[in-house]
Amino acid sequence: MTRTRPRPLPPTTAAFVRFVVCGGGVGLASSGVLVLLHDRMPLAVANALVTVVSTLVATELHGRVTFRSERGGWGVHLRSGLTVLVSYAFTTGALLGLYAVQSTPSVAVQQTVYLAASALAGVGRFAVLRLVVFAERPAPGVGTGPAAAPEPAAAPALSRRAVAIAA
Repeated sequence: MTRTRPRPLPPTTAAFVRFVVCGGGVGLASSGVLVLLHDRMPLAVANALVTVVSTLVATELHGRVTFRSERGGWGVHLRSGLTVLVSYAFTTGALLGLYAVQSTPSVAVQQTVYLAASALAGVGRFAVLRLVVFAERPAPGVGTGPAAAPEPAAAPALSRRAVAIAA
């Protein structure tokens, strides 16, 4: 019996799988930390703290593992940090909406709502990170469009010598 090798995933699908594994791990850890902080500080403050720290950790993981990018540093973190607003809005809005409907939800219900909102925010985050933050950029001097000036054709070596001799 001959075994066929599975075909590799398309690059975007493979990156999304890595994104889910890395981001999911950070999201689950964040969820646990949120439970621990919830009784010690206001929900919005706890969520803001968890969101900022988890975004820093996840950005490093996504840069190295998900998108396999050589880019890093604070510039990447700042651009990626803009996605914190979306994550924070989704998760905080979902939890505040839950508390508006049910004043004392169980931890399981809280976690379900938080993780569902995090997953929705994560899909948007993947798109922004892939298309903006970690997008491959052409090397300097390489490009197309009106801003890219065509490189002059190299003159044949014989013509250069003839010009040098004539001068």
